[in-house]
Amino acid sequence: MRSVTITLLQMSTPDALRPTPCPDPGFSIRERTTPDGTFNRSLYLAVGSPWQWTDKAGWSADQWHTYASSDSLRTFEASFNGALAGYFELRPDASGGIEIAYFGLLPDFTGRGLGAFMLSFALATAWESSPQRVWVSTCSLDHPASLHNYLARGMSVFHTETKPLPPP
Repeated sequence: MRSVTITLLQMSTPDALRPTPCPDPGFSIRERTTPDGTFNRSLYLAVGSPWQWTDKAGWSADQWHTYASSDSLRTFEASFNGALAGYFELRPDASGGIEIAYFGLLPDFTGRGLGAFMLSFALATAWESSPQRVWVSTCSLDHPASLHNYLARGMSVFHTETKPLPPP
């Protein structure tokens, strides 16, 4: 039986951040100020499908609209020379922390060092609101460099769990 290992990581202080500079002046990140469920859905599917993101795959347009329109959700889009390259979402949790809810690059933009800078940007942005911690969940199905990127930016593991995968 196949299994998946889920790893939860956190950063408890902004001083732990080990940022990476932007590797290319053509790469930029900006916050989307107008909620757009279609955008969040599109990026969730495009970024997540190679890594078997399925928790929201069956959501309706109304569910995506409600999700993206939440006052607490912040969505950021990454571009490379004007082309959409990836995204991340930040949302507060019930205990005063900020979760990096979704994070990733489109397949054409992986392997260029952009993810390290994008994570540095996401963590620095999350710390601007002075949370208790910043945290993220990853798993063994995510991009092979994901866990290393989180650790290299200064995050530490606080929980690991292995579960059986449901049949395809």
